Amino acid sequence: MQPSSISILTAALLAGCAGIAAAHDAGHQGGIATPASKAVQAPFDIVHTRLSTEGNTAVFHMAVSGTAGASRPAKSGKLAGSSVFSYVWPTSLDPAVVGFESKAGILAFAVTAHPDFDDTPLFDENGDGRLDNDGDVWHSHWVVLQPDAACGKDALKVVDIPEGAKPRLPKTWPGLPILLDSPGWSPTFDGGSVEVRVPFDDIGVVGAGSFDGVTAALRVNASVHNPLLCVVDVFKVASGDLSLPGKVNQ
Repeated sequence: MQPSSISILTAALLAGCAGIAAAHDAGHQGGIATPASKAVQAPFDIVHTRLSTEGNTAVFHMAVSGTAGASRPAKSGKLAGSSVFSYVWPTSLDPAVVGFESKAGILAFAVTAHPDFDDTPLFDENGDGRLDNDGDVWHSHWVVLQPDAACGKDALKVVDIPEGAKPRLPKTWPGLPILLDSPGWSPTFDGGSVEVRVPFDDIGVVGAGSFDGVTAALRVNASVHNPLLCVVDVFKVASGDLSLPGKVNQ
């Protein structure tokens, strides 16, 4: 992705987080509809993004022009420099709603796969009796994002936790020094779509939010240090401009 595109992504995400998100046109009721693009790999070519609620459950849904989940990073054999592929729902929600510090950054829900490390130590996604070897199985996270020039001009990172700091963290924080939660909500892939059902104690906070859809690649820093995890390539943005136009249940 070109630096100018990353700059646009960052600026629009920050605007959405500050509550400046604009309404999308009436033709996108029921979520964000996006034209297919031959320039994007089909498994990441977003054509529809939706966030709805059912009782106390938030339903994150994304459809692509190809087979969702069909492409995962190649195993590199080491953590440093390894890649993460992701389906992401950036939101206007305050990170405090899922257990992070208030106003810590941009709260996003993500479905990721990365064969070189495991960041869900409480769960055995591949069912082999081990908890530390299934990062390559698609799984879910809450992440908090902020821009950091160390990741590239105007690029985003998952927020690092400084050494010695003790920020507020969710109970299912996996122990990595970044604002990442591993809540264990399993994604469901069905042909061209991926969906995750996420329970909330107060579903009202979700209903008041806005959202967008992004497919992207992240990379672990070569020094495995601050910044630890950078967004290095954005495959597609559902709205085209990251204005977070999606309205829940609309």
